[in-house]
Amino acid sequence: MLSAFASAFRTPDLRKKLLFTLGIIALFRLGSVVPTPGVDYTAIQRCIEQVQDNSLYGMINLFSGGALLQLSVFALGIMPYITASIIIQLLTVVIPRLESLRQEGQSGQAKLTQYTRYLTVALAILQSTGIVALARVPGRLFSGCNETILVNESIVLIIQMILVMTAGTAVIMWLGELITDRGVGNGMSLLIFTSIISTFPGQLWQIWTINGIFTFAMVLLVGIATIAGVVYVEQAQRRIPVQYAKRMVGRRMYGGTSTYIPLKVNMAGVIPVIFASSLLYVPQLIVQMSGSQGSFAQWLLQNFSNGTEPLYLVVYFLLILFFTYFYVAITFNPVEVADNMKQYGGFVPGIRAGKPTAEYLDYVLTRITLPGALYLAVIAIIPFVAFAFLGVGQRFIFGGTSLLIMVGVGLDTVKQIESQLQQRNYEGFLR
Repeated sequence: MLSAFASAFRTPDLRKKLLFTLGIIALFRLGSVVPTPGVDYTAIQRCIEQVQDNSLYGMINLFSGGALLQLSVFALGIMPYITASIIIQLLTVVIPRLESLRQEGQSGQAKLTQYTRYLTVALAILQSTGIVALARVPGRLFSGCNETILVNESIVLIIQMILVMTAGTAVIMWLGELITDRGVGNGMSLLIFTSIISTFPGQLWQIWTINGIFTFAMVLLVGIATIAGVVYVEQAQRRIPVQYAKRMVGRRMYGGTSTYIPLKVNMAGVIPVIFASSLLYVPQLIVQMSGSQGSFAQWLLQNFSNGTEPLYLVVYFLLILFFTYFYVAITFNPVEVADNMKQYGGFVPGIRAGKPTAEYLDYVLTRITLPGALYLAVIAIIPFVAFAFLGVGQRFIFGGTSLLIMVGVGLDTVKQIESQLQQRNYEGFLR
């Protein structure tokens, strides 16, 4: 693997791509620590030292690399783009116009990408407005810290902060597209990977200094075991064999080849975990807005505040199962796949083309989705249970979502670099 890295840096064009990607990542991390104009940075640092991060903003703060609670220029991170992409993907299923654009190929995909950018900016405006509104009231953004975060509360300053945070999200989109076009690819995914991994050393150092070397070693053991399980399942797939009949086009013979349809065990990726986590933030939001008043708010506070309560874990587990089946059902259409195969003369050996093929694909997909859903639920819950048992749950935020993203992005990036090395007759990373 080290020799493969050396070979990559000895290749001029690949070396330029790697250095360009590293430069963009460094610029992205710089924007994550530059404070937004009008923010009292020293007051924010005192609040961060006094109280632990509010779990209500945990996912956004995680995807921004800790920039959210520092109210930096890149405070919103890549989260508005992720939300916009998911919304556009879901709307594609229910809006015929978007569905037709998706089927138009590259031109239609470019139009959908443009819609995603517009929606990202709109969501960034909404999110930045909400964050600034919370920052105006001491104790709202940081529960338990009554420091005055904003220098003043003039309308001009508030509008300036909203514009700066929204522009920061737009710049992050641009940086991600630059990595995709001129770097090693997977631009947005690499920025998310960078945001998550950036807080890893600090969290480990806190565990080492506060809990000791034994707990530190146990945390590493749990993390390595979880990563190994994620890698094993993420690479697993069910291959449906497909045979193409021979056909004459003019004077040439086409077809007669064999291939397969790869159905991954985890077809939904990390989306069900994100959906379930986001939905479970609603009880915390209700408690925060109600000021922990009332019996219902107290019940929510007792069962949905830390993420380690039995009821929370059960609901989390069931929501992941539901969203896995839901997301797979709307993103993979067996009827469309069967029709495309029939159009080009393809068929599954032993299965008639058309409707029987669609039913067979649906049959297989339904059965491999169950282990995939159970895998996602277990991976998402194991870190909560293990780290809570070790007493480091509040200082180690690398749960199932972050591990799934880190491993998935890491595997995809290695495959892309490996394919470029193989094109130049070099050995791959894993050989």
